[in-house]
Amino acid sequence: MYNNYCDNWERPVKAVFDRDKLKQLALAPSREPSTRSISRASSSSISSANSPIHEQILRLEGFTVNEPDWERLLPPDYENIISRSVNRVTYATKNDLYLSLCESPILLDGGKMSFHLDKRTGKKCYMIGAKELKITWGDIPKYWEWKSQIDSRFSIVAKLFGSRWLDIRGKIEAKMLSPNTHYAAYLVYRLAKNFKGLGSANGMIKFLIHEDDADTEKPATTLRLQPPKDTNSQNAVMRRPDGWMEVAMGHFYTDKGVGMVEARLLETNCWKRGLIVEGIEFRPLNADSVIFSKKNVKKVKKGFLSKLGISQKVIYKKTKKM
Repeated sequence: MYNNYCDNWERPVKAVFDRDKLKQLALAPSREPSTRSISRASSSSISSANSPIHEQILRLEGFTVNEPDWERLLPPDYENIISRSVNRVTYATKNDLYLSLCESPILLDGGKMSFHLDKRTGKKCYMIGAKELKITWGDIPKYWEWKSQIDSRFSIVAKLFGSRWLDIRGKIEAKMLSPNTHYAAYLVYRLAKNFKGLGSANGMIKFLIHEDDADTEKPATTLRLQPPKDTNSQNAVMRRPDGWMEVAMGHFYTDKGVGMVEARLLETNCWKRGLIVEGIEFRPLNADSVIFSKKNVKKVKKGFLSKLGISQKVIYKKTKKM
């Protein structure tokens, strides 16, 4: 039952799980019935929301995760996913496989994208490599250079030589992502030493049921591409463990998993250069990595915020100085 724990569960942000929430998590519906039940849970089993989902389950009193249970923590289509890996995925146990996918992304489909599991939720994460993105004028050497980067998971990345028009789009099939989940799309990038004109840009999310669908684009979100000079400043730019930077382009909800989701970055106001793009990553949304701008706070539904455990009032206070 465990692979779908989080499909019906939203991680409270900056709060601990209480006993009832943990019990509800463990008894959530799954793709195959479970005979295991939990009769009691003590205060000692309360865990942090930042803990990996399997550790939260293990902290439940009287609960253990054995080999079949580790398999249920994996996505239903995990065998298909690892069969597409560029390098052969070997593992001794499902435990090893699950933890490996949480820690180390694997390259799929000839290196076009990467896949890993979000360790805090167990849900699917994909990054679309730069070569698979639609970059305006990306095939014109005058504007963009394609080069290898020693610390990139992909064979090549894209570097902006110079252009006024910055338009980058990445698509993914909604059915590839975990269902009934709040996701965010992140531009994964870095800035060259001679970068210029890369202060801010617009991030957009569009649902495409048909290729010519133009009516389902969500309002643009203004995002910053430069890290804050003041370390205490609220800014959407985050430094990743792999050395790259990321910025949230927008968020969306996977309901029925129909059609495509397109994430787009657009900026056309000034001449710019020095942007190095590794890809666009789609992973479960969390309030630690997404900073809502002041002008967009009122557009976010209270129900959505409450499911994430975020107070609309708190967000407004945090973004007041942005």
